[in-house]
Amino acid sequence: IKYLLETICTHSLGEEGGGLNSDTCVSMLFKGWLLREVRGNWIKQRRYWFVLSQDSLDYYSGPEKGARRLGTLVLTNLCSVIWPDKQTYKETGYWSITVYGRKHCYRLYTKHFNEAVHWACAIQKIIDTKAPVETPTQLLIRDIEENKFNPEVVEHIYQHNPILKYTNAPLYAPLLPFPYGNHSGKGYSSVREEAVKLFNCLQQLESAREPVPIIQGVLQTCLDLRPLRDEVYCQLVKQTSYTPAPYTAAHLRYWQLLTCMSCTFLPGPTVLKYLRFHLKSQSPESEMDNYASFISEALEKTKCRECVPSWDEIQMLMSRQEMLCTVHYPGPGSCQLYISSHTTANEVVRRMQEKLGLQESKNTFALYEQNALWEQPVAGSALIADILTSFSTKESESKSQWKLCFKLYCLLDADNISVDSIEYQFLFEQCHEMVVRGQLPACEEDLQALAALRLQCLVGDFSTHSPCPPLDELFPALPACLVAAQGCPTTQRFPTGLLAGTLWSHTATAAHKQKVEQDMRLRSRLKEEAAAVMGSILERWKGLAGYNRRDSMAAYLTIARQWSGFGCTLYESSTGSFSQKLWLGVAATSVSLYRQGEAEALESFPYGQICSYGVSDSNTFKITAGDRDLLFETSKVQWLVSHISMNKSNPPQCLHFFFSTTAAEQNFA
Repeated sequence: IKYLLETICTHSLGEEGGGLNSDTCVSMLFKGWLLREVRGNWIKQRRYWFVLSQDSLDYYSGPEKGARRLGTLVLTNLCSVIWPDKQTYKETGYWSITVYGRKHCYRLYTKHFNEAVHWACAIQKIIDTKAPVETPTQLLIRDIEENKFNPEVVEHIYQHNPILKYTNAPLYAPLLPFPYGNHSGKGYSSVREEAVKLFNCLQQLESAREPVPIIQGVLQTCLDLRPLRDEVYCQLVKQTSYTPAPYTAAHLRYWQLLTCMSCTFLPGPTVLKYLRFHLKSQSPESEMDNYASFISEALEKTKCRECVPSWDEIQMLMSRQEMLCTVHYPGPGSCQLYISSHTTANEVVRRMQEKLGLQESKNTFALYEQNALWEQPVAGSALIADILTSFSTKESESKSQWKLCFKLYCLLDADNISVDSIEYQFLFEQCHEMVVRGQLPACEEDLQALAALRLQCLVGDFSTHSPCPPLDELFPALPACLVAAQGCPTTQRFPTGLLAGTLWSHTATAAHKQKVEQDMRLRSRLKEEAAAVMGSILERWKGLAGYNRRDSMAAYLTIARQWSGFGCTLYESSTGSFSQKLWLGVAATSVSLYRQGEAEALESFPYGQICSYGVSDSNTFKITAGDRDLLFETSKVQWLVSHISMNKSNPPQCLHFFFSTTAAEQNFA
């Protein structure tokens, strides 16, 4: 946008003749009348004569020689310009630019867009020519880096520069340079002001009864305002240098926050060198040295976090311990693993495979985010700490419990799974999930047989005293119920209020009464149909007496294997060739297309026939097979690409990973 505005500026200045072109804009004076916002008892605009020079923006009472100069804004590398925007023009009828300096802020207005662009472009060019401003802290950090192998010089630098050492006084300016003006957004004040506020928060840690909220607040601000990360690192190094009482609990709070910072964000290269030097300077075998060692190791592993660490994670970091994470797997089982702030989903998958004895499996596994109604694979590079933190937010929004689940991801070999292995249980449980979701097409008799086998597996032989799970945990949604629900006419809502007591209100009342009656009849039919289905399932269950758990699972999977798509993962999609929803089934040897509820595939594409596949856009998946290009609309494009890539390559042993879909298409010879 700025480039386009500068182009406008260049052309229009050349046409007007009296202004500056892009080559002389910096070297020549720029003059003109502008309105400036003046704040007093009320805000008003006054007209002044402005002059832009190489060093400042000045305004005068008039253009004549000898006119009185009324104000000056010195231009440095830290000054900034807010370009004209349409919203201000709509509200005020003026195009506005704002110039921020160290002491002053000029809000300038003009009726003409080109004129506003001219001024903004010219002022920005002057700012860009200025040498970068360096604060005393930056200069001293450079001196320390240059003399880090000379302890006497470094000691002299610290002793003669209090800005580097602990203080209980407030900070009135940031330690690092930040542009003047408020560019932060997200409800924050200017970055410079936020930097000073953060130092005040750091000092509050010393006396706070509960430090975790303050630590979370500091981390959240640094997450939102990236430039403040280096500033907070410098502030923490300052507050942990030459402390009067280094072994007190109050002083250790700074080290605890520094630990949390090191596991959440990395500083820039210059500050990182300064921090490492500081960590190596701690007294050996002291508590500070223990924190310094932990932080040094963390800095080697840290990636920028997507979420601020949770309350539990911060408490673990403050004591330099790992968190306990519960990972569920199909069935009632779960495992507890210790994780750090750097543990990825791939690492957890590997550890779960080792714990469950699945290292030699030819199939692949993944972690899933899961609640009662929804699940999604977790990217292999995702940090588990971020996933767990996001659960608390999701649970507060949806009021449903979330968990991590370790499951089969790609079923590359379904025939050689030992019936005595836990992998066989995974296959059984995930097959049942497909049945209950209505993803496994089968006739009603087979579905009832599957439900009866599920009961035999869970409960054992039939007994009137045996607990029986609800129907929706055994049987998919009844087709008749869906038809009945779709066939119910929607009742028109009529307005009330002024028309109350008229014909309209009587009509609305009658319609509402009719709808209530229809709903009652529908619920009654659904109960009758559900009772009939449950009765048939129980009769079949009685006939399975004597089946043990292994026999029941084997019989269940034998029925499920009758479907040609057994073992594939289904992705709901649509394509222009069919008006109804389709399933795109990704299997070990091919990709197939199914109508929902139909057992036979409409089309099947063995991997040998697929020339290329990939992402056409954010919700469109493309397959090229021979001379045909097929486009599918789906919300899980990236998982489709990842899944097909894994099946197509078919390695002997493969861990779950996230296949990047930033390229337009992935081609395979």
